[in-house]
Amino acid sequence: MNPLWDYFWPCFAGGLVTGVLAGAIGFRPGANRIAALGLGLLAGFLITAVWHGPLGGAEQYSAKVEGIIKQVLVYYEMPRLTAHLHHDPLTREIILSGPADDFQHGEMARLLGQVPGVRQAEWAPAGGGVPLIAEGLATSVLGFLFGLLLAYLLELRRRYNAQWNW
Repeated sequence: MNPLWDYFWPCFAGGLVTGVLAGAIGFRPGANRIAALGLGLLAGFLITAVWHGPLGGAEQYSAKVEGIIKQVLVYYEMPRLTAHLHHDPLTREIILSGPADDFQHGEMARLLGQVPGVRQAEWAPAGGGVPLIAEGLATSVLGFLFGLLLAYLLELRRRYNAQWNW
């Protein structure tokens, strides 16, 4: 499976669940909507942070991507070339190092940039790039918004059915 899917799916699911729960509480009449939604968003962030760190989501992602990178280097018979993900903070950029000519510089960066879950490959660390945790938090917010939409639709259905009391 795609390492990017394996990392981002739990972030999205955590945001989705907290969005549905926060919306179910916050969209009720008389509820403190801002507090419920704020606590739900905070819970989504907390789930994503726990997934990234203590539960090892970032480690799994890094191990899978670097395993694929090693397979690509073996396939193209580039044993003296090393490649790894940019760490501190972990990003989706590959840093290449080792002896290579001009053609190999361009082609290996292009080929390794096509590895699933990688944004780009470079020979020198640029220091830029969005940290993986920030992308996970953005995915959690997206899941939270979908959860709020589901909770809103469920609340509309509940209110519509409440008017029929025969």
